[in-house]
Amino acid sequence: EHGDELFGLYEGIPLTERAYYNLVLPDKITIFQGAIGAACRSREEMGQEIKVPVAHEVAHHFGIDDDRLTELGWD
Repeated sequence: EHGDELFGLYEGIPLTERAYYNLVLPDKITIFQGAIGAACRSREEMGQEIKVPVAHEVAHHFGIDDDRLTELGWD
């Protein structure tokens, strides 16, 4: 996320919260190319910038919340 612009979104049940996981939709990570592209000045910058939301959303899949990501420097 850059300012108020959303770069990625995790939709699902984090692994740490799955007790009974049956008959639910698969987890989904969406990366917003338009928002990332608008925040970058070159393809190279975009290639570097996309790594942050991908790592951020994968971390949510593994149950790491935003506060912990901030502590780790991934905000």
